[in-house]
Amino acid sequence: MENVSQDRVRLSAGEAQTLAEQTLGRIGYDAEEARIIADHVVDAALCGYEYSGLPKILNVAEHRQLRQPRRPLRALRETPVSALFDGGNNNGMVAMYRATQVAIAKAREHGFSVVGVNNSWVSGRSAHYVEMVARADLIGIHSVSSRIHVAAPGSSGPATGTNPIAFAFPTLHEPFVIDLSAAAFMGTDLIFQERRGAVLPEGVAIDAQGRPTRDPAQVHAILPFGGYKGFALALAMQALGVLAGSGLGDDKTYGYLIMAIKARDIAISARCVRYAASTPPAAMMRPAIVGPVTKPRVRVELLSVTADVNSDAGTMAGSSAAPAGFSNADPRATRTTRPNIRARLTQPPTVASARVRAAATGSSCAPSTMLRRL
Repeated sequence: MENVSQDRVRLSAGEAQTLAEQTLGRIGYDAEEARIIADHVVDAALCGYEYSGLPKILNVAEHRQLRQPRRPLRALRETPVSALFDGGNNNGMVAMYRATQVAIAKAREHGFSVVGVNNSWVSGRSAHYVEMVARADLIGIHSVSSRIHVAAPGSSGPATGTNPIAFAFPTLHEPFVIDLSAAAFMGTDLIFQERRGAVLPEGVAIDAQGRPTRDPAQVHAILPFGGYKGFALALAMQALGVLAGSGLGDDKTYGYLIMAIKARDIAISARCVRYAASTPPAAMMRPAIVGPVTKPRVRVELLSVTADVNSDAGTMAGSSAAPAGFSNADPRATRTTRPNIRARLTQPPTVASARVRAAATGSSCAPSTMLRRL
């Protein structure tokens, strides 16, 4: 905490949730939609993803699609194990939450499901949805075809989206989650660094002339991670976006796919993770953070240092009725992840004021101040 800038705005987890919901209400979201989006960004913040915390609400507020008419989610096609939804220009954090609920319900009944969503935008953190699936004792896979922003190797212009893919596996303990982008830098983080007036790492972006740049305002395209390998992965996600109906959407690029598979023996994945975590690191190399306890460990550290143990960030706000065919129930064990972790904390917070900073670690651009102005 000694290294935290005094310019950063500090909020408890409960204050962050309330501020997020109030701000989302001001820009047109009803109570249930605001709760879903706020829960998503606070969860990202508590996991340590600063750019996907409260600052993401600014991305939603400024998005051009927010000013276009919205419609209820509508099933374009549906079978017992699949569905394709027109997202109705709804925010992706709402649309994908609903689609994930459908995928879980179908997989529980039939053993497997695949659900696609188009006509939606800004879905947030992919890990959020596959963790929902894993907490329902299913294997989750989620792919995204997003706005064109990433250059092909050797080119000077964008060719694909950042196109993340995520996996989650139920284990004997906490879900084992993998979430990665095909880009060398996340598009949301790029926006966040531009807000902060920060510079980018070396080798992640190019300007309009194809020259390397570290200035977020001059970025014309982000580079793929791993060169041709990352670009090939991005193309695969773009193709899966077509399966999700991206060509049917207004912008012809966004396509979200969520798959759920019934795990017959979850101990298999637990043993796999234990083996991966036990392999020795190479000399002079930092070992990978692998294992089903990675996310809870991060969350416990954040809460034990900066949050009230009795903070109410993990509780669900009152909700309005869901659209026909959808449930308001959260499949992630009624959203008890953070409270359970709090209950296991054996030491009191080490900071007397005990607060979670805005966007998990806060930011020098004081995101909560900007939210209050909306």
